[in-house]
Amino acid sequence: MLIPVSPIVLCGRVQPLGGRGHVSGIAKAQTEGPWRITRSGLVGDEQADLKHHGGLEKAVHHYARDHYDAWRGEIGRHELLNAPGAFGENFSTTGWTEDTVHIGDVVRFGTVVLQVSQGRQPCWKLNARFGRDDIASRTQLSGRTGWYYRVLEEGSAEPSDQLVLAERPRPDWPLSRLIALLYRNRECYGELQDMSELTELADGWRALAARRVQARRTEDWSARLNEPR
Repeated sequence: MLIPVSPIVLCGRVQPLGGRGHVSGIAKAQTEGPWRITRSGLVGDEQADLKHHGGLEKAVHHYARDHYDAWRGEIGRHELLNAPGAFGENFSTTGWTEDTVHIGDVVRFGTVVLQVSQGRQPCWKLNARFGRDDIASRTQLSGRTGWYYRVLEEGSAEPSDQLVLAERPRPDWPLSRLIALLYRNRECYGELQDMSELTELADGWRALAARRVQARRTEDWSARLNEPR
């Protein structure tokens, strides 16, 4: 089971990203509590592309700071890795990873009740943020994607509050299993069918698994992973 952890909480405003006229809220900075969290996420946090970012099923993004050393080992020293927030996360912690967090986990933070809704599908904005054309694809293949919460109960949290696991309805479904099915073990159609029936999983991910089972092929990732020219 997960031990309670104290998150660093980060928010960001929409601002220019890269040199091609894009804007994004991916650049986030640590904020001091107390924090108010509504169904749409942290009050004060922003997203530029509301079609693909934010929303009820992606209200809060959590990324494991445990992964930063692995990133340094792969891409070398980078200024973004010197502080939490490199991957646009709202919660930065050590101790919880995709191997230990499960889909559907119910998490309390102060008076807020959250539920793990899906992993992250990394997009080209990570490339623009890091100034490299391979960060999105590396994130996907590594499984170090982070995850999202939906908000079951709105509320507030204080700096002294911790993220505490309250319920685990899917003990057989760590996020790492889902991520592997989507990006590495892509033709395990029986497991993908099971994935499509997980009621705690965000509808978009359930539909993705169902489409792949029906089509018997993997969808094209190029538009998501490559920055528009």
